[in-house]
Amino acid sequence: MKAKPDLSFWKLWNISFGFFGVQIAYALQSANISRIFATLGADPHSLSYFWILPPLMGIIVQPIVGSLSDKTWCRFGRRIPYLFIGATAAVLVMCLLPNAGSFGLTVSGAMIFGLVALMFLDTSINMAMQPFKMLVGDMVNEKQKAKAYSIQSFLCNAGSVAGYIFPFLFTFIGISNTAEKGVVPDSVIWSFYIGAAILILCVIYTTMKVREWNPKQYAEYNGAVINESESNKDSASWISLLSKAPSTFWKVGVVQFFCWAGFLYLWNYSTGAIAETVWDTTDPTSAEFQEAGNWVGVLFGIYNAVAMFFALFLPVIAKYIGRRGTHALALVCGGLGLLSFEIFTDAHDQYMQFIPFLMVGAGWAAMLAMPFAFVTNALQGYGHMGAYLGLFNGTICIPQIFAAVCGGGVLNLIGSHQSSMMIVSGALLLAGAICVFAIKNNR
Repeated sequence: MKAKPDLSFWKLWNISFGFFGVQIAYALQSANISRIFATLGADPHSLSYFWILPPLMGIIVQPIVGSLSDKTWCRFGRRIPYLFIGATAAVLVMCLLPNAGSFGLTVSGAMIFGLVALMFLDTSINMAMQPFKMLVGDMVNEKQKAKAYSIQSFLCNAGSVAGYIFPFLFTFIGISNTAEKGVVPDSVIWSFYIGAAILILCVIYTTMKVREWNPKQYAEYNGAVINESESNKDSASWISLLSKAPSTFWKVGVVQFFCWAGFLYLWNYSTGAIAETVWDTTDPTSAEFQEAGNWVGVLFGIYNAVAMFFALFLPVIAKYIGRRGTHALALVCGGLGLLSFEIFTDAHDQYMQFIPFLMVGAGWAAMLAMPFAFVTNALQGYGHMGAYLGLFNGTICIPQIFAAVCGGGVLNLIGSHQSSMMIVSGALLLAGAICVFAIKNNR
């Protein structure tokens, strides 16, 4: 097996650039799902159920995309065709979802329309997102992998910042942030429109700049023979692949379980938490609630901005304290930030919330970069990289599904205060940090 060549910074950049646009779409979705469905008329105790769809579609779509792309060889590449198809579908659905309340449907009809649109949106986003992770696994050598995923994390968080603050910016320039009962404000609708345009432009850039290796080159650099006649011999069921997965795959998965469950509660309940603690309202039809929704976007943008730059220092920190130490340190920082959420909201000062969300950014940066560095290095030489990374996405999706199913019950247990769910989220991140030390610390 030939050693993969070192790639220039700009080649690493181009491999992941389209992730900027994909993440704008994902940020708009994650920041506004609860806001949209609360506006449509959903009960706070039921909000977590709407969050089951995104990870459920992820756990179905990403392994399929990974397995199919492992066997796809055409003039447009191996992973890139799935990227382009997924992005195109996402653009279409992004123009529909925020209009769920604008078609004159009943409340239940608008809810169903929104759920179907959300299902298709997350399916297409997952289809577009997975190829970027696989491209790094395919084309980047072990020495540069942490750097490549850090660049990907940087672009991912930059896209998130843009997506999260769009409603706030559009409100600032005069687009309406309120609407009649059951209708999503124009500030949110136009955020989705602009995000869709940026997404397709970024994906076009990546498809034009990146040239994937042909089957012969891939085999030389990855130690796997891949051609049409031998692909069936080399095929394996997902169960078979999981049974042969390295222990690192599972140990990282345990860490992922706690971290992604924690962030599900952050995304799900932050709008209600901030509305009730800073704006003293739980009424989704009020101007104050919609203002709180905009402010959530700003806070999410802040933690993603921190993550965007912190991600660039992850490889540097890892040189001194190792990958395990770096990952654990970042998760502890994020967990402590969430545990301190209520401390900085007691004064009803919205700007004080910058402090916990600055700390959350460190944990988020590590969550996006470090697990894939651990796993792709452990999988080197195993083959089926796309299928394995698709299956690894289950460690992101399953904890979110579990947390979403349990969310209403947990909220009842803590007294129905959505702000207290931030404490639950912080505790889960700290549990993830402890589990990091079970991972074998490979180079």
